[in-house]
Amino acid sequence: MHQLPNLLTLLRLALTIPIACLLLAERHAQALSLFAVAGASDALDGFLARRFGWTSRLGSILDPLADKLLLVTSYVCLALSAVLPWWLTLLVLLRDALIVGGAALYRQLRGPFAFRPSWLGKASTLLQIVLVLAVLLELSVFPAFVVVHWPLVAAVVGLTLLSGGDYLRTWIAKFRATRLPA
Repeated sequence: MHQLPNLLTLLRLALTIPIACLLLAERHAQALSLFAVAGASDALDGFLARRFGWTSRLGSILDPLADKLLLVTSYVCLALSAVLPWWLTLLVLLRDALIVGGAALYRQLRGPFAFRPSWLGKASTLLQIVLVLAVLLELSVFPAFVVVHWPLVAAVVGLTLLSGGDYLRTWIAKFRATRLPA
């Protein structure tokens, strides 16, 4: 049973391809349904891992990877379909590249480290997810959500920029605080 969170994460990874296909085919109601299943699996695997201590090294790598892959894929597909602007998708991708690039560079130049997402990073990711959900609701079952579309885009831009700046500040401080390995 302690592998159940990892199986749920693998389900989320597997759902990325059908969600992408549905988004590109502009079958937004079905994409929304699978996106909701993916979100529920994320919540359930997190609950099970915390509640029962069913954590693993594999899960600690796969879980954020599955989340990012699904989110980035959704943004790219929605940009390809001209639902979201490309500049927004590029901003989201650049922030993620900053985080991953900073981690890779630190590991290469300084060595292993413990990395925890900041509250701004978590809030930014949550708002990015909320935007995808709102857009899918708008395009499938609740057209009135169009009124929150651009305010959510503006909020995502602001929080993505703040979060990216915070991660940049964190990486710079971390580099300054550590010495080169001998």
